[in-house]
Amino acid sequence: MVVRTFGISVLVTIAALVAAFVYGSWEAVALCAILGVLEVSLSFDNAVINATVLEKMSEFWQKMFLTVGIIIAVFGMRLLFPLVVVWVTAGLNPVQAFDLALNPPAEGSGQESYEQILTDAHPQIAAFGGMFLFMLFLNFILSERDIKWLSWFEKPLATIGKLDQLSVIIAGLSLTLVAEFLADDQHRATIMIAGVLGMITYIAVDGLGSLFHTEQLEEDHERDVASRAAGGPSTLVKATGKAAFFLFLYLEVLDASFSFDGVIGAFAITADPIIIALGLGFIGAMFVRSITVYLVRQGTLSDYRYLEHGAHWAIGALSVILFISIEYHINEIITGLVGVAFIGAAFLSSVVANRREERSDGDSTPKAGGGESPSEMATATD
Repeated sequence: MVVRTFGISVLVTIAALVAAFVYGSWEAVALCAILGVLEVSLSFDNAVINATVLEKMSEFWQKMFLTVGIIIAVFGMRLLFPLVVVWVTAGLNPVQAFDLALNPPAEGSGQESYEQILTDAHPQIAAFGGMFLFMLFLNFILSERDIKWLSWFEKPLATIGKLDQLSVIIAGLSLTLVAEFLADDQHRATIMIAGVLGMITYIAVDGLGSLFHTEQLEEDHERDVASRAAGGPSTLVKATGKAAFFLFLYLEVLDASFSFDGVIGAFAITADPIIIALGLGFIGAMFVRSITVYLVRQGTLSDYRYLEHGAHWAIGALSVILFISIEYHINEIITGLVGVAFIGAAFLSSVVANRREERSDGDSTPKAGGGESPSEMATATD
């Protein structure tokens, strides 16, 4: 299982490091490896969330996530996205932006560097990605669920979450506060627009996915009832067709939102788009996808019941960090450690809960020879 799941990622990593060596010798190899480790450490919570969506999809669409999805992740988010940002904000077309990235202007020339242009665009990027992730967190935490991790806090939230569109209300108020207190006059309007677009993107993609997934579930449920009525086995429901397609779109937008901090943070290490694409994309994104598939195929989410909760709390923390980063610089190490802390705590809580259940089941197991005490046997005889 491990070899089959991570084998391709290992081969891609070797190929990426060889390409980095050909491109820029050992220095490029070192930068590429550092970026790969950075991406994996920042995106473990992304892998857990991806797994919760991917396990609802058929095997075909899981393979699409690993093939077409990785193309989008590598060339779309790690290479084209920065070029498009420079194109929109600086008025340079993608070819000129790529040339600027490969050939930084001389100091004192008065021309902004590729890295500086992307840094200047960070407030809008953070507002869009932060609001998308914040909506995801709110919709999870305000929903009634059978399993609760921080029950003392999640129960009251689930109760008030019955108020229709509460997540939109909270997100809208939060965006207003962010624009008012964390944005300067120059960026306030663009941050509001970017944040609203993040909300709209989440509502649209999630809504379309839910619509078609619900329709398919109803059809599959009818077939399942008919199968069981005829004496056949119960059918396993997996999203296919339009339902899986919109789940796939949702997964890609979600993956892109998680990528914002990694892409921007990469410029603290290098501004070279080729090395960023090799390190974040071919190495980091591939391993994140392999971890996602491993979690699905091993059934880890069901074995460790609180992992999904920990990942969503990490998402909530990441969205807040993105909002704060509009005004203040947040070190990428802090971002990664916050996610690891939540998921680690959720994992340990799951282990404790599993052991408690095992002890409880062991205590309730009947003793040898029927497990009845002499008093119980006497009572039964009477």
